[in-house]
Amino acid sequence: MIAALLLSFGVIFVAELGDKSQLMAMTYALRYRWWVVLLAITVATTAVHAVSVFFGHFLGMSLPTDLMSVLAGLAMLVFGLWTIYGDRLDDEEQNRATRVGASVFLAVMSAFFLAELGDKTMLATITLATDHDWLGVWIGSTVGMVAADALAIGVGVLLGKHLPERVIAIGAAVLFFGFAVWLTVTGLTGASTPMIAATVTAIVVIIGVGTFLIHRDRRLRADSDTEAAVPERSLGGHEG
Repeated sequence: MIAALLLSFGVIFVAELGDKSQLMAMTYALRYRWWVVLLAITVATTAVHAVSVFFGHFLGMSLPTDLMSVLAGLAMLVFGLWTIYGDRLDDEEQNRATRVGASVFLAVMSAFFLAELGDKTMLATITLATDHDWLGVWIGSTVGMVAADALAIGVGVLLGKHLPERVIAIGAAVLFFGFAVWLTVTGLTGASTPMIAATVTAIVVIIGVGTFLIHRDRRLRADSDTEAAVPERSLGGHEG
């Protein structure tokens, strides 16, 4: 249980760094009392990870341990690439963070609960619960996410600005890749040739697709920035 708790804490803490929900936590903390935001996040996280552990534990019981380890390694590879790709608050989520109704606690709790459904931290918790003590995973993942969001809240309250997202994202991605290598090698130890071949093929496909999406996103951002800068220069020249 202790090993599962520590592993889950580390994985989820890293997964939450630079994540969309961490940005939401910081946004809320800039407007409302930090302890209300943190309490709401804790309740929402406890509920989401309870659901994740339930599904991961009972689904994982019927699957081979080595296969689950390989799948976990592939999942960590995806999470690492996902982290490099980056999370951003879209317009709807930004509005949700800036326009809260009468009950701040319920608004923040529901927002975080919905934001975490299908997020990479939920998927990571499900993955961990398939092959580790469910109680340890539940406690560790919950504490890990709350700790990461508390860090964002603290920085938001003290500095009034976002964390350096790119630096954090790169560091988190490196740790994810480390988890990916460790879990994949553990799962492939003594594995059959077809399983090794299938795993290598999956790794190549994941890296290829991830690299393509990251490159496309960078290009689209650059084009968008260029288009936004052109009217500003034109306006400045007209006024001059």
